Amino acid sequence: MADTMNDKKRIYLSSPTMHGDEQRFVAEAFDTNWVAPLGPNVNHFETELAAYTGCGHAAALSSGTAAIHLGLKLLGVGQGDAVFVSSLTFSASCNPICYEKATPVLIDSEPDTWNMSPEALERAFEQYPNPKAVVVVHLYGTPAKMDAIMRICEKHHVPILEDAAESLGATYRGRQTGTFGRIGIYSFNGNKIITTSGGGMMVSAEEALVKEARVLSTQARDAARHYQHSKIGYNYRMSNIDAGIGRGQLLHLDEHIRRKKEIYARYKEAFADIGEIAMNPLNPDGEANNWLSCMTIKEGSSVTPDMVMDALEAENAESRPIWKPMHMQPVFAAYPFFRHGDSGSSVSEDIFRRGVCLPSDIKNTDADMEKITGIIRKLFI
Repeated sequence: MADTMNDKKRIYLSSPTMHGDEQRFVAEAFDTNWVAPLGPNVNHFETELAAYTGCGHAAALSSGTAAIHLGLKLLGVGQGDAVFVSSLTFSASCNPICYEKATPVLIDSEPDTWNMSPEALERAFEQYPNPKAVVVVHLYGTPAKMDAIMRICEKHHVPILEDAAESLGATYRGRQTGTFGRIGIYSFNGNKIITTSGGGMMVSAEEALVKEARVLSTQARDAARHYQHSKIGYNYRMSNIDAGIGRGQLLHLDEHIRRKKEIYARYKEAFADIGEIAMNPLNPDGEANNWLSCMTIKEGSSVTPDMVMDALEAENAESRPIWKPMHMQPVFAAYPFFRHGDSGSSVSEDIFRRGVCLPSDIKNTDADMEKITGIIRKLFI
C-alpha cells in the first residue's frame, strides 16, 4: 500500500493483519442477524480466550480501558482511594483511576524489564500503606517481575489488576500474563497483537467478578421484565461483529507472536556490533510476545531518538517515542511518584528520553527489515 503523501511503500509500526477467518465469523453474524452487543460470537470469543489463557472466565468489552475501569470498580476503588500504577505506560492505565475519583500513585520502572519496580513499590507502601489496588503493566509485551510484585502485594493484602493490554500470549514462568492478578485485562485495539478493531477483555478466576462485569457493561439492568436499574451501569459490551473479528484473530495469535519474535531477533542481530544501541530487555523468567521492538541509544551518543525517527519517516517507515511516563504528563504531574534506586534519577524518564519504538509490523518483509535496519545503521556507522 502506497501512502498518499509519499510514493514509497508505507512500513507500519504495528497494523492489523487479517487472515480471512475473521470474515467467516462476521458473515455468520450478518447471516443470522446477530448485529448487537451480544450474540454467539461474543460468547464463543470469551470462552475461547479463557481457554487460551487459562484465566477461568472472561467478559468481552468495548476497550481495554473499559476493562480496567470495571476491574477497578469491582475491586471497590472509590473516591479518595490510592491506586498504585506503573508510570511507564499509556494513559489508559491511569485514566480509569481518575474516573472513580481515586488517586493514582505512580511507580517507576526497573531497568531489567522496564516494568514496575518492586523496590519503588515497597517505598510506595511505606507512605501509602492501604492502597485499594495495584495496577501492573506488562510493557510492550514483556512480563513484569511478578514473583516479587506478588510477594509485596500479598504481604500488604492488596489485590493486583494486571494491565496485559500489550502482552496477550506472553508468559511468566509458563503462565499467561493477565492471569496472576485477581483481575486481568487485554486490549484488542487496532495496533495490538490481535485486534477486534476496538475492544478489550476483562478476565478473572472468580466467576462472580466476571458476571458482575457483564452486568455493569450492559447498563446494569436488573433481572426484571421492565427496564429497572438499581445501580449505575455502562455501555461497555463488545459487539457481536467485533467479537467475530476477534475469534478469527485468536486462531492466528501464536503465528503473530512467532513473527514478532523474529522481528525482535532481526533487530538485535542487525545492531549487535553497534555499542550505542541496546534493544529493550526481556525477562529471562518469561516469554515476551514482543509486541513492539524498541531500542535505546547510549548516553552521550551523537545520534538522538528524534534523528532515528526522522530518518525512518523520510523513508515512509513509522516509528514513535517510548511512552512518556505518567509522572511527566501535565495531567498527572501533581500525583505522587516513587523512584527506583537511590540516585534521585528516574529509570522510566531515562528510557523515555533515550528510546524509540521501531517498526514491528508482522507484515514486514525481509526487504522491509533490511531497509529499516540499514537506515538506522547508517546513522551510527
